[in-house]
Parts: sequence; structure tokens; C-alpha cells
Amino acid sequence: MQISQELVVIAISVILFAVFSATLNNFLSQGNVIAILKNVSILGTLAVGMGFIVVGRGIDLTMVAVMVVGVAFSIWVSSWGVDFTLAVICGALLAAAIGLFTGIMVAVAEIPPIFATLAIASSVYGSGRIVFASDVLYAPPNIAWLKFVGNGSVFGIPMSVVMFACVAALMAFFLRKTRFGRLVYATGDNPNAARTTGLPTRPIIVTQYVISALIAFTAGIIMTGLVTGIDTRLYNSSLIYDVLLVVVLGGIGLSGGQGGVRNVIAGTILVGILTNGMTILNFSYTSQNLIKSVILLSALAIDAIINPRDEQTSQSGDI
Repeated sequence: MQISQELVVIAISVILFAVFSATLNNFLSQGNVIAILKNVSILGTLAVGMGFIVVGRGIDLTMVAVMVVGVAFSIWVSSWGVDFTLAVICGALLAAAIGLFTGIMVAVAEIPPIFATLAIASSVYGSGRIVFASDVLYAPPNIAWLKFVGNGSVFGIPMSVVMFACVAALMAFFLRKTRFGRLVYATGDNPNAARTTGLPTRPIIVTQYVISALIAFTAGIIMTGLVTGIDTRLYNSSLIYDVLLVVVLGGIGLSGGQGGVRNVIAGTILVGILTNGMTILNFSYTSQNLIKSVILLSALAIDAIINPRDEQTSQSGDI
């Protein structure tokens, strides 16, 4: 079913691309195609992290908060005169610490992921706003590697897209070719059986959230390279729901233990094309959110029918 849904999503993407190309002025222009690629690089990078969590039967609503606060923290530290590269490392460590705390709350305290991550996301963002006291923070000028992330290219491919591809490739290898990846699938497929057979389910879950937080921070670095700064108000946008839409629409079931990076890529392409087309058609921000919300709700309903959770595994302690 995963393969068929993935193919359906790809087919819809091709149809949408063909329709928009034929009916919308400038859709096929070089500038617009590059804009689509750059936009989906951020969305896709976040979705890789979210997909990784969902495969393990969890959810991570902290990703956007970690992204904006982690990068804002790096810029804030650099304002003290600290080398920006070192400041970025500090931001990455902060993101990892948040992921570690989130994982402990989910795996050890056994708080349902949707509630734990929602509360932690709000706490992280609120704390960041108190410390930074600014909506937008700009990176120091003349940082060569950051400029390359935002404006550079490899064989004509924007560097931001290359970074997304690298994150996706590493995650695909990690999930499919390593023992830890197989343990993630086993834990997501049947947490009770995994625990009964002696698999280290709690360390697995904690590690997942740490990796997810670092991926979110990477997406923030990509965004900073593209726009030279970070807008912390993104936390209040619909970005986290777009990430969920990519994951569910791409075919990663919320019941866990299935799907992979290919599903994320398929969902990212479709959502990227759809969003760009609606923007060119001058749909309002509210209208776009309404359309995407309806699609997300429909995808969730279909997923619930295709991949139902049984009563036992739906209990909060096993999520």
C-alpha cells in the first residue's frame, strides 16, 4: 500500500506540474523553478526528521521551535564576538539538549508524544523570545560558508537542495542499512513486542528525538543561508502542519513501522508544487491554509482506515 500511495502522490505531482505549467505565467521560468527547489529544501529537511519520528510511532511538534530558537541562539551568541562557526556548534548543542529532554519525557516519563512535544515547543519558543527580545535576528555578514549555503550551487543545483539531498540520503541509509534503523522500525511496528524481546526501546526513542532536533537545526541553517537571518515568528505559522502534511501525504503511516525517505520526497514535491501554484494564483494565506488543512485531514482519515491502531497499542504509554 505504501508503494501505491507513493506512486499516486508522484502521479498527482506530475499532473499538477503539467497543469500549472500550461496555465500559469512564469511557472516554468528559471527563477520560479529555483524558488520551488529552495522552498522545498527547508520543508523537505524538516519532513525527513518528522518522518524518522513517525516511523518509530511518535510525533515531534517541537521541530519548528527548535529550528528558530536554535539558530537564533547561534546568532545571539555570535553577537558577543564569538566566531560564528563556533556559535553554530553551540546552537546545535542546544538543539540536541532539547531533543534529549523531549525524548526523556516521551520514553521515560511516558507522556504521549503529541502532548509532550506541544508543551515543550511552547516552552522553548517562549524562553527564546524572552532571551532574544527580537522577532528577527540576522547572521553576521561575510560568512563565506553561510553565503555558499544560501547562494551557492553544485553542478547548477542550489546548495540548499544539495544539503536536503544529503540529509535525505543519510537518513535513508540510516533507516535501511543500519541495525539502529531496523530497531526503529521494530519499535514503531510493535512497541510491546519490541520491549518484550528485550530491545532497548527507550534509548531508541530518545536518540530519535535528538536526531530530529539536529535535523530541524540543519533546516534552520539552510533557511538562514537563504534569507540571511531567522524569523522566530515562524513558530506561529502553519509550517509544522505543512511538515505533517508532507509525511502523511507521502505515505508514512502514523501507526508506525512503515514508510521511509522516498515517501517524504514524494510528499515534499507535491506540497511544494501545490503551494507555489496557489501563491502564483494569488490565493490568500488563509485560503492556502484551509486547502492544505482539508488535504491533511483527508490524508489522516485515509491513513486511519488503511493503518488502524489496535486498542492496545493506542494507549498513551505505548505511543
